[in-house]
Amino acid sequence: MSAKAISEVTGKDILARNIQSDTLHKGVAAAVYKSTDLDSLPIEHPWLLTDQLVVKPDQLIKRRGKLGLLLVNRNYGEVKKWISEKRGKAVTAGKTTGVITNFIIEPFLPHKQEEEFYLCIHSSRDKDTILFFHEGGIDIGDVDSKAQKLDVHISYPESTVPDVSKLVAKAPAKIQSILTQFILNLYEVYRKLCFTYLEINPLVITNGNVFILDLAAKLDQTAEFLCKVQWGDVIFPPPFGREASPEENYIAELDAKSGASLKLTVLNEKGRIWTMVAGGGASVIYSDTICDLGGASELANYGEYSGAPTEGQTYEYAKTVLSLMTKHHHEEGKVLIIGGGIANFTNVAATFKGIIKALTEYKEKLTEHKIAIFVRRGGPNYQEGLRVMRDVGNDLGIDMHVFGTETHMTAIVAMALKKKPVPKKPTQDTATASFLLGSASQSATMSKKRSKSVTSGTGSASGSRNNSIIDDTLLESRRRDDIPAHTLFDEKSTSIIWGMQPKAVQGMLDFDYICSRSSASVAAMTYPFSGDHKQKFYFGHEEILMPLYKNMADAMRKHPEADTLISFASLRSAYDSAVEAMSFPQIRTVAIIAEGIPENQTRKLIKLAQLKGVRIIGPATVGGIKPGCFKIGHTGGMIDNVVASKLYRAGSVAYVSRSGGMSNELNNIICKNTNGVYEGVAIGGDRYPGTTFLDHILRYEQNPDIKIIVMLGEVGGVEEYVVGNLVKEGKISKPIVAWCIGTCASMFNSDVQFGHAGASAHNDSETAMAKNKFLKETGCRVPDSFDSLGDELKAVYDEFVESGQIKVLPEMPPPTVPMDYSWARELGLIRKPASFMSSICDERGDELMYAGMPISSIIDENLGIGGVLGLLWFQRRLPEYAFKYLEICLMVTADHAVSGAHNTIVCSRAGKDLVSSLTSGLLTIGERFGGALDLAAKQFTEAYDSGQHPNDFVNNMRKKGQLIMGIGHRVKSLNNPDKRTEIIKEYVKAHFPSTPLLEYALKVEKITTSKKPNLILNVDGVIAVTFVDLMRFCGCFTREEAQEFIDIGVLNGLFVLGRSVGFIGHFLDQKRLKQGLYRHPWDDITYVLPEHTEYEER
Repeated sequence: MSAKAISEVTGKDILARNIQSDTLHKGVAAAVYKSTDLDSLPIEHPWLLTDQLVVKPDQLIKRRGKLGLLLVNRNYGEVKKWISEKRGKAVTAGKTTGVITNFIIEPFLPHKQEEEFYLCIHSSRDKDTILFFHEGGIDIGDVDSKAQKLDVHISYPESTVPDVSKLVAKAPAKIQSILTQFILNLYEVYRKLCFTYLEINPLVITNGNVFILDLAAKLDQTAEFLCKVQWGDVIFPPPFGREASPEENYIAELDAKSGASLKLTVLNEKGRIWTMVAGGGASVIYSDTICDLGGASELANYGEYSGAPTEGQTYEYAKTVLSLMTKHHHEEGKVLIIGGGIANFTNVAATFKGIIKALTEYKEKLTEHKIAIFVRRGGPNYQEGLRVMRDVGNDLGIDMHVFGTETHMTAIVAMALKKKPVPKKPTQDTATASFLLGSASQSATMSKKRSKSVTSGTGSASGSRNNSIIDDTLLESRRRDDIPAHTLFDEKSTSIIWGMQPKAVQGMLDFDYICSRSSASVAAMTYPFSGDHKQKFYFGHEEILMPLYKNMADAMRKHPEADTLISFASLRSAYDSAVEAMSFPQIRTVAIIAEGIPENQTRKLIKLAQLKGVRIIGPATVGGIKPGCFKIGHTGGMIDNVVASKLYRAGSVAYVSRSGGMSNELNNIICKNTNGVYEGVAIGGDRYPGTTFLDHILRYEQNPDIKIIVMLGEVGGVEEYVVGNLVKEGKISKPIVAWCIGTCASMFNSDVQFGHAGASAHNDSETAMAKNKFLKETGCRVPDSFDSLGDELKAVYDEFVESGQIKVLPEMPPPTVPMDYSWARELGLIRKPASFMSSICDERGDELMYAGMPISSIIDENLGIGGVLGLLWFQRRLPEYAFKYLEICLMVTADHAVSGAHNTIVCSRAGKDLVSSLTSGLLTIGERFGGALDLAAKQFTEAYDSGQHPNDFVNNMRKKGQLIMGIGHRVKSLNNPDKRTEIIKEYVKAHFPSTPLLEYALKVEKITTSKKPNLILNVDGVIAVTFVDLMRFCGCFTREEAQEFIDIGVLNGLFVLGRSVGFIGHFLDQKRLKQGLYRHPWDDITYVLPEHTEYEER
């Protein structure tokens, strides 16, 4: 929901900080919450002990005065007693009962009744309305009929300053100027800070000052990114009587962290009917159907999951629902409805994985609580998802019934409530792949036919050998007056895509191919965060290259035939991209996919579109489709659903819907009950969609090819009444099969926000029940429930067929479209050896895994860098003493200003970047510098394992003429020991279970230092031998595994990692010191050039 109520204390604080007015009294207030200590509250607010006070609950309760929830002109002792009596007690307001926990305390303002006024501002699609009445207070009565009203119409780019002088004409003359200026200041803040509703009653003016005594306000929550600074830290409280449970709060937190949509509202924790529904529109319809069939009192929850949530997110969501469902027993058992419409792009099988995981965990409780599960779903890969779900039901031994698109979306509700029998063997749809893979001969024939005829907007798309290119050749754009006014899209409609959306683009091209379009419907893409280039796509069997432009202007200039912009811009940039698109006269339609666009921005876009003669579809939509001609983005789903719903050719039924998710379900319903869809548009779920039901229905009325209209409305708004009145007046003559979803809302005792921002009734006339009743009275064909929408539609269609107005034509099979490799692999239709294998890291899931351990557990258990090395290098969790040992090795090898550091320094001073400078230093590591660890470990290990006496080992190495790696230091000696080796030796002896190789190396050191005091066991040597001791005796490795890790160079890896820390330090140090280019002095070089005469002789 975009328009969200705020507490009174929050609203007054926002106004006090942002209204620029000399007359507004910016008073003080103390907020009291459930945990507030009333005895210590005066320490923070000392005025509580000196002023007379007013106190009232602050929990979005209407008419508090009439409910006796207002205490006036009392001292703090009396206020404290009153709060103590009320806090934690249940109160009934209307149909809602809730517990009072929050209060607001303010200084009492002595004033006269005639100094009270009423002021309200509220927003609608095309205007803001200011209401003012010269009286105020709780006995004001029907203010809508009494108040003076001023409509401030939305204009572009900015709204004009309203003339409010007429509003205050009945107020006392001496304060009219104060009122006028205050209303102007208030409206400026209302508009700029994205309020959607603001009511002050009473507004008091006394002694020349303005006081806001009682306030109710709503903010557009989607505008937080615009107004965060001015709002401050706003918390949107739940409706009165709807305190969020821990489970609801958990899902809300999950939703806030996710790009998907996850919603949960617990209605009746002890209810027996639970839902787990995919899609905002579908979730409402399932709740409606449950209530329509008499299950309202047992409906336990409302919620949805949508927007392609991950396996982990659906698991957490399902687990939360199941935990609530199994809290209480019900003598009749319980039912869980896992439902949803036909998804547009979500991989159904993938989202089912999380649900299946949760069901498996709750196997015993599902049986204990006698839970029956009914599943219905459609969309990409749904057949596999349903198959796995059936298998899980059988494996767990639970009562589960699984259905696909062959079954009406809400039919499972009647089955679950035992209103209709469960089919013993439901018809199963053909597998996904069968829609896509025709015979080899058919594919080859279609490929040959199309390779000669297909063009793509601005160039040829034939000739796969040379990667056919959509070139920049300019074509004349079509004139607007060449296209009928009632036509949104036709077979020549061409689009530009805003955003990097390769899946959506490929889906549109596949749709073009299967519809036998002669040209691609996508001319180009534009994305400001990328340079101009071309991307590869497929048109049928042929490869094409599509241009992508950094600047929209370039795309428009080079593709004048493009008349539609499809914007996948984020909510932050959707407004600017739409405004820019409408600056180009060639654009007839703008589709805005993003949801969460601030309402003030949407209203400006609507006004601009009206001025430009542009149609807007969205925001918050999947788009629209005209079968056989054009589709927007993901509309219609993947190609198998396009085929199943016969969207590759036109039918006789046009629909308009709020819900994008329900558009696919309508495609399915219309296909199964009529000759198919002619056109379908999802106008979007926001409160102010760019175009309305009426805009599209009037187009449908003018189009002779459309015989029947379907309108799927919803609770909230009044657009359906406008349509109904025109039907009643005879201005719309074609039959409209209509249904408004959200009938369940009137059966709830408290406000429930449904999936769409606009799905909320503000009065009785905006309820779905009232709308359906009105539409039926005006002559629309309204079914008894959504469950029978298909039956109602079929009855109308049969009448047209019988009268001969619709002729049933023979069905022609569509051409096949090759399946993308990535999708075929996801479906499990093909297999291919992976190019790489990794056994240490997996970033595919919800959380990064190191050797199977979640990164959160690594942090929580404080494994540190040593623990991470153990997981990534050895695939094991090493003992804690090993963590510390590895970290000590990294610390002692981090820096030693020799060869490697020298090269890094020289590189840095030459102006090279960090990576280049680091690489320069690392390339010096070898046997002479740092790389001795591996060889030292090998030499000492072989000598020890072969049983050589240390003296024999030294003598043998001398005979071979080989140096003993790890022995000797240029500076350090017995008399000047290396502190680093001492640290390692002390730690190892104190913590390692056994150190035989270290003891052997120390015996070797005694022999070598007896000859020369600097032939000590150096840091390379001590790390080498102690590391072998760790590997052999920590209990985590076999002897063979330990040797394998040493042989493949793990010891040098330790040195490289440690030394990289130092090299980076030197790079940063040189940059920080701003050292110039290093030139080696010539007097430090010995020049040994050949003699000139020698050169001549050669």
